[in-house]
Amino acid sequence: MPPSTERVSLTTPALFLAVFLTSHWTLHSRPVGALQIQQAFTSPNETNNFVVDEVSRRVYLATVNSLYQLNATLVTEVENGTGPVKDSMLCHAPQLPQAPCEHAKTLTDNYNKLLVLDREQKVLVTCGSVYQGFCELRKMDNVSQIAVEFPKPNATVFPSMLNIVANHPNASTVGLIFRSQEGTPRLLVGATYTGMGTEYFPKNHSKEDLRFENTPEIAIRSLNTKDLNRLFTYDINPSEDNVFKIKQEVKPKNKLSFVHAFTQKSYSYIAINNDANTGLKESQPNSILARICLDTDGTRKSTSESRKLTESYIQMGLKCGANGDIYNRIVSVFPAEINVEDRAGVEPYLFGVFTKANRKSALCAFRFADIEETIRQGRRNCSNGPNSDVQVLDSVIQGSGAECETKVKVVLQPELLNCGAAHLQHPLALRKPLSAAPLYEASGLSSVAVDNVHNRTVVFLGTVNGRLHKLSLLRNLSVANKWSLRLPAGESVHHIMTFDPNDRDYLYLMTTHHLLRVQVAVCGQYTSCSDCLSACDAFCGWCTLESRCSIQRECSSGGVSRSWISLKEGPQQCPSMTFTPPEFSTTTDIKNVGILVNGSIPDLEGLGLECDFWVNMTTVVTGHLNDGPSKIQTCPLPSADQFPKIPVERDHISVPVAIKVKGISVVSGRLIIYDCGRTADIHPNTACTSCLSTKWRCYWDQQSNACISDKDNVQGMVLEVSTVNHPINELHAHNSCAFKPSPPITKITHIRSETFQLRLQRRGQDKYIDSPKPVTVEVYSCSGGDSDCSQCWGREQQGHLCAWCDNSCRPRQQCQPIGLQCPDPSVHKIQPLNGPLGGGTLLTVQGRNLGRGSAEVKVTIGDVPCDLLPDRYTVSTELVCKTGASSKVASNKVEVRVNGNAMGHSKEAFSYVEPKLDDLMPRYGPLAGGTRLTIRGASLKAGSAVKVKVNATQDCEIDRLSGDVIECVMPRAVPDFADNVTVCVEYDGMPCERRLSGVFFYEKNPTISTVKPNKSYLSGGRLISVIGQSFHLVQTARMDVMGVGEIVCSIPSSTLILCRSPAAGQSQQVVAQFYLNGILYRGDGHTSSGLALDEEEESHGGHFLFEYVEDPQFYTANKEKLIKHHPGEPLTLIINKGPSELDLTEDEYSVMIGSDRCDISFNNKQMFHCTINRTLSFRTGDLPVTVRVGDFQKVIAVVQNGGNELAIIVTVAVCCVLLLLCTVALVVYCTKSRRAERYWQKTLLQMEEMESQIREEIRKGFAELQTDMTDLTKELNRSQGIPFLEYKQFVTRTFFPKMCSDYERSLVQPVYKNDPLGPRALPETHPLLQEWQPPNTTRPNMEEGITLFSTLLNNKHFLVTFVHALEQQKDFAVRDRLCNLASLLTIALHGKLEYYTSIMKELLVDLIDASASKNPKLMLRRTESVVEKMLTNWMSICMYGYLKETVGEPFFLLLCAIKQQINKGSIDAITGKARYTLNEEWLLRENIEAKPLNINVSFQGFGMDSVSVRVMNTDTICQLKEKILEAFYKNLPYSQWPREEDVELEWFPGVGCRSRILQDLDNTSVMEDGRKKLNTVFHYQIPEGASLAMSMKDKRENTLGRGNDLDCMCMYICVLPHDELTEMKKSHRHSHRKKVLPEIYLTRLLSTKGTLQKFLDDLFQAILSISQDRPPLAVKYFFDFLEEQADKRGITDPDTLHIWKTNSLPLRFWVNILKNPQFVFDIDKTDHMDACLSVIAQAFIDACSISDLQLGKDSPTNKLLYAKEIPEYKKRVQSYYKQIQDMPPLSEQEMNAHLAEESRKYRNEFNTNLALTEIYKYAKRYRTQVVNALDSNPTARRTQLQHKFDQVIALMEDNIYECCSEA
Repeated sequence: MPPSTERVSLTTPALFLAVFLTSHWTLHSRPVGALQIQQAFTSPNETNNFVVDEVSRRVYLATVNSLYQLNATLVTEVENGTGPVKDSMLCHAPQLPQAPCEHAKTLTDNYNKLLVLDREQKVLVTCGSVYQGFCELRKMDNVSQIAVEFPKPNATVFPSMLNIVANHPNASTVGLIFRSQEGTPRLLVGATYTGMGTEYFPKNHSKEDLRFENTPEIAIRSLNTKDLNRLFTYDINPSEDNVFKIKQEVKPKNKLSFVHAFTQKSYSYIAINNDANTGLKESQPNSILARICLDTDGTRKSTSESRKLTESYIQMGLKCGANGDIYNRIVSVFPAEINVEDRAGVEPYLFGVFTKANRKSALCAFRFADIEETIRQGRRNCSNGPNSDVQVLDSVIQGSGAECETKVKVVLQPELLNCGAAHLQHPLALRKPLSAAPLYEASGLSSVAVDNVHNRTVVFLGTVNGRLHKLSLLRNLSVANKWSLRLPAGESVHHIMTFDPNDRDYLYLMTTHHLLRVQVAVCGQYTSCSDCLSACDAFCGWCTLESRCSIQRECSSGGVSRSWISLKEGPQQCPSMTFTPPEFSTTTDIKNVGILVNGSIPDLEGLGLECDFWVNMTTVVTGHLNDGPSKIQTCPLPSADQFPKIPVERDHISVPVAIKVKGISVVSGRLIIYDCGRTADIHPNTACTSCLSTKWRCYWDQQSNACISDKDNVQGMVLEVSTVNHPINELHAHNSCAFKPSPPITKITHIRSETFQLRLQRRGQDKYIDSPKPVTVEVYSCSGGDSDCSQCWGREQQGHLCAWCDNSCRPRQQCQPIGLQCPDPSVHKIQPLNGPLGGGTLLTVQGRNLGRGSAEVKVTIGDVPCDLLPDRYTVSTELVCKTGASSKVASNKVEVRVNGNAMGHSKEAFSYVEPKLDDLMPRYGPLAGGTRLTIRGASLKAGSAVKVKVNATQDCEIDRLSGDVIECVMPRAVPDFADNVTVCVEYDGMPCERRLSGVFFYEKNPTISTVKPNKSYLSGGRLISVIGQSFHLVQTARMDVMGVGEIVCSIPSSTLILCRSPAAGQSQQVVAQFYLNGILYRGDGHTSSGLALDEEEESHGGHFLFEYVEDPQFYTANKEKLIKHHPGEPLTLIINKGPSELDLTEDEYSVMIGSDRCDISFNNKQMFHCTINRTLSFRTGDLPVTVRVGDFQKVIAVVQNGGNELAIIVTVAVCCVLLLLCTVALVVYCTKSRRAERYWQKTLLQMEEMESQIREEIRKGFAELQTDMTDLTKELNRSQGIPFLEYKQFVTRTFFPKMCSDYERSLVQPVYKNDPLGPRALPETHPLLQEWQPPNTTRPNMEEGITLFSTLLNNKHFLVTFVHALEQQKDFAVRDRLCNLASLLTIALHGKLEYYTSIMKELLVDLIDASASKNPKLMLRRTESVVEKMLTNWMSICMYGYLKETVGEPFFLLLCAIKQQINKGSIDAITGKARYTLNEEWLLRENIEAKPLNINVSFQGFGMDSVSVRVMNTDTICQLKEKILEAFYKNLPYSQWPREEDVELEWFPGVGCRSRILQDLDNTSVMEDGRKKLNTVFHYQIPEGASLAMSMKDKRENTLGRGNDLDCMCMYICVLPHDELTEMKKSHRHSHRKKVLPEIYLTRLLSTKGTLQKFLDDLFQAILSISQDRPPLAVKYFFDFLEEQADKRGITDPDTLHIWKTNSLPLRFWVNILKNPQFVFDIDKTDHMDACLSVIAQAFIDACSISDLQLGKDSPTNKLLYAKEIPEYKKRVQSYYKQIQDMPPLSEQEMNAHLAEESRKYRNEFNTNLALTEIYKYAKRYRTQVVNALDSNPTARRTQLQHKFDQVIALMEDNIYECCSEA
């Protein structure tokens, strides 16, 4: 059996907690809606199976090679290893001793294939892929222990008892445990056949392979642990009756892949795929549902014989899909009982996820009642003889033939129909699959789980890309809502999901490396009852007495009737309240208010109710009455003065009121308190009307002219609302709000209607009569305007007294008699002409005499009414009605009836049509939208409003609409529906119908990776290739060159778009953008919808740099314009191309001679031949030679066909005579002006030369900026190790920098040792790292003295006094404070960092007190005290780990990048100035053309083959040696490199040539301008690929080195100092140097900066970021200390705190590291690199500063260089400080533990005794001052510290160490 090792985890909870918190944080980085991961377990290996125990709530997880026992919160209890083991698929299990194996066994991973639980026997059955599919029985309480040993030693065992499950990782296995009628446990197993002939079996030709063919596909085995002799046997005899085994010869046609096995009633169902049918027919299902009757039914009449598997086995196909679109492979199933419409109670359904070849998938559901009835009918049909619907499975060993046989005199009882019998045919297969339409379609579904929650079906779907979808289904099984959750790492969800058996509000699911417990509802996110119930989450309801949204189980009062409102009750049952009275006046004396509580709430009597008014006003409910569903409460009102005042400009306030139970608001509302007097004040011009029209109960007191709320105490007339409605007869009425005009006012008009305005005031007063608005008076003319009879009479509704007579409209008094009858209506036009059967179409009817009003008009279409819309009715001429529904397709004229008798009909007929959708094209599109969707069908243009809806929420914007085609543009994808959406055509606002819908799949957006070429000529037309992915989703593409123009592109393939560049007016650099399907491509996955897709960041951001350059220039070989050609002869032209940066390809050229195309052949990029070997189209005349490149074309010459020789000769002769005469005439003039002309030409030539040189330099600088970054990234070798210094070396270099201490320079010396490869410098040594060697004669006293002195230093009072005493001495130098005392104290106390920290804090408090009284912003600005250097050392110790693990790599890469970039150009060997640098002072201001060379170098004795080294031809021999040494020693620390003066370099020119020793100076050196030049690679003419040999120099040779040469003569290599160069140019007229402005070379700084920018950004990001695994505890601790000290001293200025933090960490530690990389790495820091690092350090300092940089043209370049990046860096610094501040506070105990751990790591690294000895020197030197300070300290006197200090002096001075004790 596989070896198992128990690892009972004691520290696992902490580990799990970390894993869980990480997963939790990752998952909740964005809202996840209605799902939430509650617990998670991460497995290092791939997961296989899991099972949950409902009693103990344990979870058992099986992974590759491991088995875990987890508790309910997924914390590991036991972990057991199950593999790997030595095994072979060609060997029987080792538990079969009688079957040895001669095949080699190898370590094989153990994949768990089956994991089932038998609680009654308390065993866990676990089966793995090793040992031919062997199973073990383990204890449920401890899975590391075997529960039942099987097989027993010496027991008889057969292979069939051991080979139980599939023995291959990719082969499937399913199983379940059940019990027979007598309670015997049995194991049903289905396993894929993996024997010979399958892809799982190893290729082998042994005849013994046949021994593995006996394993059946399905078997029922015994699992009775009390009968071990029969354990795992086939349980009944003969055994063949309990197995389902495919015959060997038909196994290739029956490749069964098992999905899941489950029980339903007394049946076992197995979901299977027959993979042999894959790829044959997509329209045929491969999925199978098999059923077996289990022997568990107690109703069987006979129990003497066990039920046989083969008797009851029957299978049928499952077909998910319709109309040929079939999802033919099942991947997951889940049985559930749900509520569906038209059926009472719950009904069992089988839900399944099906897929097809393109990864599209669907959810289908099958009724178990249909499955059972189909099985019964199949057996009934088979008993009656051969049938086309059913067949006997002759592919299994029990099959006797494919056809059914007639069984005479057999009455099939229900039990026989369900489970068969021995005398019936068995097993059976139904030929017709059971079909179901997809309920939901999406991409990549992998698992399903279903629950019935409060009569609502909820489906959970896992996906292959790590999503969990939650669907809420209506009773008709349509999708109502959808939520999604992203799972860790985007891993595929396993096809088995299960609910927590003890709490179905949680779902267990498994991904590739995770086991998750997911909370299926997050109800707490909804804060109100309406939000809770409107979310349509069946799990969530409103807990009334707790006033929160929760699941019912979490509502503590959920057991009380009506205390939990479910989704079924709806938002209308949310508690609400109404008041009696609903509002009251401030003057009303009301003591109590009645509150009617509506909605679903429990009985509130006896619950101690309180009424809460406002904030601090609470009264106790005094009355309670239950009135059915409503509750009436009585609440006393607080006194009037307790209510808030009514605000100005308002006449009421709304007071919130809540009824509370135990302090929790159960129901709330708002009580209105109003003031009638305030109403009149707000509307002074309409006081009366406003008073009476307000919604409050107010009255108008005429006597006091006031608005009141109580009329009982008023004398005189009071106006009420009812009073103001009566007409008033007088115009100027002072006792009424209303008036009507009298006497009459006469106005005349000739148009249809005219309106006049009146403004009325009170007589004798400057007040309006209650309304400042003008009164409108309408004057009309009956004959004005166009009119017919109906229009005329219809004016009566407007108050116009008109009548129709004499065929015209007149005033009624002029018509005698009056005829009321109008002509019948006439219909001129109807629109639209058709509509859907469902009605709802807005039909517009235009005509004449269409009625006087909408009430008298009726419209019908045949017998279907059309409802008139009164608001859209125009008297007589136009009406709009909404059509009713028609039961059939029909076409009828529109009938208009007026007053029931007058009738008119339309000329056109209105048709009821049934729109039909046939196809959607395309079905796929990008998430960004823009896809033009074409919908084809019939009668699509129907009705008045056609919309194409996407998921019923978004519109697909329609561009084209016709009867058979709709074209619309798809919108951007919504995040929750990113996989697939439903597209439906809606008509006239009616709900979408399934027959008018289709599925559209959103796919990942297209991406553009490259645009080439990125240059075009001005004429445009150059073919631009856009390369990327997923262009098959793009229908249209446009290229927009910003500022130039747009062009339409073509799409030849899914990875290529071709565009022609538009023409431009001038040379320029522009930005090109692309519109894909009309959507601007932004380069970020082409979407902004917030979808969590594949995050592939693209640097271009959708903007592609594009450059326009001048058109190419072409000319013939001799630039002749006229080319003579004789007809009949071949014509060949040589065409030259001018200089250009276009890099044109050969296929971009075309040359035309007249209308004939030339055959082009290329010699090189600058010249090509144009050849025509055929006769030209035109034999005579001049033919233009036209060169075309894109849209650019130019005539460069003219070909003249022969025949005009004589004319040419005559013409030439005449021209020669004229030319001679002209020459003679101009001789005199030319002679006089020649001298001036020459001078001008010379000046002009010099200016052009200088301009050309400047232009070339700028162009080169730009090219370098664009290319160096890519080249550097490719060349930088990240594989070499980073030469970190050891901690002790880091400390000594940081604490004791050489430039700061004299004794450091004397004590730290490089030590050399002999080496066959030459001298190598050993790492630096330091006295503090060596042994302390006191003289032997005084050793005891000195050791005792040092021990006592150490004790004193560990006394806080002594040490603080000691430091202060030394700092007060004027002769105590800064160097002694910084480099000596502070650092020595740090070394001495390194083992007690917590004590050292406390001393530092106390000294810092003293420093802060001293600074706070002066200028606190200057604190820690410089290092002038001991404590400031102690802080620097403390930060160095605490930040070392972060520096090495996080910052080290980007810092080292930046250093390598700087060095490599400097080496890419020329470097002056004398001054050190280089072409590439960041520091202006080190910039080589000369255009030295340097050419790179690759040479092969071998190193004698190095043990390596030759190495290819890249050098420059301007390198001196010394520089050449340095580059070669770096190539050989790049993987070793610099201290182990030999120096260039220690090696010799020899060049072997080739065969027949002597080798040469290369030196900087030798006999061949060139003298120039009185100076000797250093030899370079170019001087020796070393070619590309030359072979050189390097060897160590013989030290015995007495040769002059380079140093001697430098002392005796003057040399130069590239550039002289500027003043000397000027003098030399004055003295040497013929100098080869060209005049140039040195400032033009400053662009090289930008080139270098751009190349190094990425590495610098990475470094700053590493410094200014917080790692989750290594949070900066020391920084958090110290920053909190600074904030605490600032609070104590009342310092609230944030700038001061920012400066303190900056001075303590970035400027004190990071800047020191940035400037001194040799503190961290064993590297060579050259002076040039130091200058570059100074610029970077300055940029870092500016980023940490709070002041804004004021830069101008005169500012230094080291500040201007990074001026653009400084604001962004400032934001990073501020964000870093904010993140530190937001970290949880660090206690002293936690910090001390951290410091103690740091001390423990490096406990014995330093010699503390030597450090104490050095500190003692200062104690002795200032003995008197220290003693005086101790005397003045009361605590020191009390503890006798002076006496102990004297003892130290006595012990230390009684020795010979005095001779070296002077400081």
